[in-house]
Amino acid sequence: MTKFDEATQAIRVDETTYDVCLDPGYAIGGPLNGGYLMAVVLRAVVDASPFEHPVSTTAQFLRVPVAGPARVEVEQVKVGRTVAFLRARLVQNGGTQMECLVTTATLTDGPPAYTDQQSAVLPPPERCVKLPDPRPESGMTLNAQMELLFDPPTIGWLTGEPTGRPESRAYFRMTEPQDPDPYVLALAVDALPPVVFSAGARGWAPTVDLTWHLRALPAPGLLTLIGSGRLVHDGWFDEEVEVRDSRGRLVAQSRQLARVGRG
Repeated sequence: MTKFDEATQAIRVDETTYDVCLDPGYAIGGPLNGGYLMAVVLRAVVDASPFEHPVSTTAQFLRVPVAGPARVEVEQVKVGRTVAFLRARLVQNGGTQMECLVTTATLTDGPPAYTDQQSAVLPPPERCVKLPDPRPESGMTLNAQMELLFDPPTIGWLTGEPTGRPESRAYFRMTEPQDPDPYVLALAVDALPPVVFSAGARGWAPTVDLTWHLRALPAPGLLTLIGSGRLVHDGWFDEEVEVRDSRGRLVAQSRQLARVGRG
């Protein structure tokens, strides 16, 4: 079991309830990363489902959970022969922190009947760059759990030179050696800095709603994350992320609605 597996494990209490312990190592200046929270909930959902993989997840982030004990409550909405629909709540201190609707199925690793081309081409990893290590007092503990190698233009905001377009692109892998799986993908779809940074905004940009799809089981190796946005308006922005595995296959895609950062 890797550190990530341990940080996302869900312990079954009964048919509908799971105990979890939210790990402070996945924080972004205080709040826990949304992808990490989804991975925790999905551990419980998949255990409660007759199928192996979370092929579609919609999460609404109602509050900001804190590190420590919590529970996941799972309800089977409908179970068919090849697909199951489940509802899950992350509950902490008596309040619902996050609600999810999850569709599960069992994917196979056969060749695709059709796959499109990657929407953007990144330089090779050796020509990409890391963000500077955050100061210990920043509370950015998430950075230590994963390695991101960025396409240089998409982090120009660090030096006051944003591209003016909502975009972010990077290679991704866990710091501790681990082959990507659906739970790692749940983290990966929310691992990039908000694409609105490249459009000139700064500050914490809380996600309100995020939907992602598991499209295929990823091959071992680096993941490629390509993030973009279509509209920044009235304090809101959207963010789309496609995730490609080391073979170039599309393995996950997401869309989220978030608030433009303040401060």
